[in-house]
Amino acid sequence: MSDAAYTRPEFSNEIEKEQRLTLIQREAAALVPSETRVAVASAERGYYDLPLVKEPTWTWEIPLYFFVGGAAGTASVIAGMAKLTGASPKLVRDARRISLAGAILSPVFLISDLGRPERFLAMLRVFKPQSPMSVGVYVLVAFSGGTTAANLGAWMRARSMFPEWALLLERIGDVAALLFGLPLATYTGVLIGATAIPAWNCNASLLPAHFLVSGLGASVGMLELAGNSTPALQWLGLGAAVSETAVGARIERETNPSEAPLKRGSSGWLIRAGGVLSGPVPLVLRTVSMFMKPKRAMKLRKYAALSAVIGSAITRVAWVQAGHASAQQSRP
Repeated sequence: MSDAAYTRPEFSNEIEKEQRLTLIQREAAALVPSETRVAVASAERGYYDLPLVKEPTWTWEIPLYFFVGGAAGTASVIAGMAKLTGASPKLVRDARRISLAGAILSPVFLISDLGRPERFLAMLRVFKPQSPMSVGVYVLVAFSGGTTAANLGAWMRARSMFPEWALLLERIGDVAALLFGLPLATYTGVLIGATAIPAWNCNASLLPAHFLVSGLGASVGMLELAGNSTPALQWLGLGAAVSETAVGARIERETNPSEAPLKRGSSGWLIRAGGVLSGPVPLVLRTVSMFMKPKRAMKLRKYAALSAVIGSAITRVAWVQAGHASAQQSRP
């Protein structure tokens, strides 16, 4: 191609535009102080000295929602298994009541955080299987319906009201609560693990199981504090304590800088406090109780139960707090 092609008017105009743009950029740069001129992200400064990840906007209702949902979901599984194995009717009734309380309180906390009830209803308009939040809302609705039916059926049967229909309603409710109890207890861990917040995302595979075991420890503790002393509860509580101790040890061994909020600052202390109260404390108390006389053993079990419930609640608050800290400290 000849040099004459580059002298055509359209090429000249383009060259002039580029030159003018370069001149404007240089003039603008001269007006900006040198220390604030660079607007690119860096490991030291973030982007415009702001964190790269936005903090979660959740308020106090969400940690409570996580805690209540975890305890209610695992309690429904205990109720269903206790019913199937012919365990104490009191254990079945108390577990169902914990599930029902969770089914009532969970939507209240969620709607309170959303701000308006219609926002909760809007989430039910579309089902997105790829969205943990969408799946979780449907799981909550199904679980609430199931545990309500189980409690209503049991109440009707106790008063001899339509006994055959009451028994059918109770059984259908137990099956639904049993099916959706575990998803309710675990989906919140999937939810926060799927975010871009480093401390959560790095533990995406740990959080569902961690929240499940934490919820199990809380529901077992509540049942024991309500006066249930079934040996199965002791073994479930012991297993939950062992698992929570292992989770705490894993967090302490982790050296990934993204997980610093789990070990430093106020969030780190909360994680440790929740972990100790959920794991080592009930583990020691339950182990010692196995070698004590019945009266003394029950006292130790109740102390372990109280520790597990408090530890589970603190754990939920701690993970949300760690998410805030992780977002504030986020860097590329």
